[in-house]
Amino acid sequence: MRTAFAAAVLLIAACSSTPSRVEPPAAPTPSEADKAVDAGRGEFTVAAGMNDTWNAVGQILIRLEGVSYEMRAQMLGIYTVRYRGERFIILTRALLANNERKGLATEVGALWLDGKPNNSAAALDLLRQLEKRLPDELALIAAGGRGKPKH
Repeated sequence: MRTAFAAAVLLIAACSSTPSRVEPPAAPTPSEADKAVDAGRGEFTVAAGMNDTWNAVGQILIRLEGVSYEMRAQMLGIYTVRYRGERFIILTRALLANNERKGLATEVGALWLDGKPNNSAAALDLLRQLEKRLPDELALIAAGGRGKPKH
């Protein structure tokens, strides 16, 4: 009974019509490293279908120095990789056509293992390397020069 009474008193007190004066917390000051990472893009788009992009990403990952992958899932469009001591996901995701984009397009990005966007220095560096190499790899796949990754 006392617990119910105490809960009722707290509930009524919480419904007070006088707003409490709570100052918002100060915004954290980003370090120089955080500023450099935030300046980078955590994803990019290529003008190709998701399956070809996923295959091309796999071909590039197996040849890149310092990259190892732990698993892949084509249906999900992911590779779980280790790079520069970090473990994260490279995600390929098909994009819908819209007014600006008429043809096939795929977004390539990095996620932490919990699914949150990864904008770490390692992820951004790996994405930059993928963005640079994907056009040539996609051209090879389109020409029939490479197929699915051989892992």
